[in-house]
Order: sequence, then structure tokens, then C-alpha cells
Amino acid sequence: MIRSCAACVVLLAIASAAAAQDRATRSTPAARLDAPRGAPLSGAVLDARTEEVGGLLRCPVCQGLSVADSPSTMARNMKAEVREKLAAGYDQEQILAHFERSYGEFVRLEPRMRGVNLVVWLDPLAALVGGGAVVTWLLRRPRSQPGPARAGELAAGSSMLPTRGTLPEEARLAAAVRRVRELAYGWPGGVPPDAPAGSP
Repeated sequence: MIRSCAACVVLLAIASAAAAQDRATRSTPAARLDAPRGAPLSGAVLDARTEEVGGLLRCPVCQGLSVADSPSTMARNMKAEVREKLAAGYDQEQILAHFERSYGEFVRLEPRMRGVNLVVWLDPLAALVGGGAVVTWLLRRPRSQPGPARAGELAAGSSMLPTRGTLPEEARLAAAVRRVRELAYGWPGGVPPDAPAGSP
């Protein structure tokens, strides 16, 4: 019992030391970014590049807006940090990687094509190809032809086909159809003029 408690204490001490070292590494800017790979920017070029790179970062507060478009304080702070890094000579990829380490890959408005992100990039293409295959299959499949008995009925003008004077079997519905025919076509009693004399 005492040994297991001592082992738990040692494990907790190791875990807290690792967490403290990780926090120290994260808080040290030099450990997070390599040396700048680009030329320092200033003036109008710096303003334009700040907007461009800020447009590639998602605001963690708004989430639907880029850092360049978001009015939140956090977005303004992130945009100021982007400006500082561009002025110091860091390139776009270094800046995006820096924010990705802080906020995760979600901070990129356009995630890189790797791992699970491939699904997001390739899904629309797969849906388009699959839809095209289904349409092609539907257009190329043979049309169903009526069987010989059905073809004979159609040719002979079978009584199964409705005519202009055909009425529904239900009395109330038949009366309604007659009334509509009388109003719409002016047929007296809703009976077509060329109907046989014994027609309902």
C-alpha cells in the first residue's frame, strides 16, 4: 500500500515537471520560432502582407471570420502579432505554424492537405465523380419495354385507359369532378359533348 502511494507521488511529480517544462517551452518565443527566413517588411508592403496573412488565420473567438475581418480584441492582438513577425522577417508559413502550435490546426482557414484533411479536400471531388457515375448509369441502362400483353392492350385502346368522360368510382368525388368540368369547360352536367348518350 505504501509502495503504491509512493509510486503515485513519483508519477505525479514527473508529470508536473513535464508540464512545467512544456509551459516554459511554449512561453519562450525563441524556442517556438526559428530564425526569420524572409526579409523584414515595412510600410505599405507590411500592411498588405499583414492583411493577407491575417486572412489565412481563423479568429478563435468568432470562428467564422478571419483575423483580418474579425472585430474582436483577440483577433486584433493576433493581427498585431502577425504584423510584428512580418516586420521581423518571418515568412507566411512560419507565422501560420506558430499560431497552429498555439491554437491547433483549426486556426488555419485553409487546412493543409494531409491526414484527415485530405477527406475535406477530396470529398467534393469524390461526390462529383460519384454523381457523374450515377447519372451515366441511369442514362445508359435499357429502358423497360412493356410486356406483350400490355403492348396489345395499349394498341387495342384497352378500357383500362381513362377517357375524357371517365369519372371516379366514389360518388362524392365524381360529383365534384362533374362540377369542375361544368365550371371549367362549360359542359352541361360535367359531361363532355362527344360522350356517348348513356354516359354518366
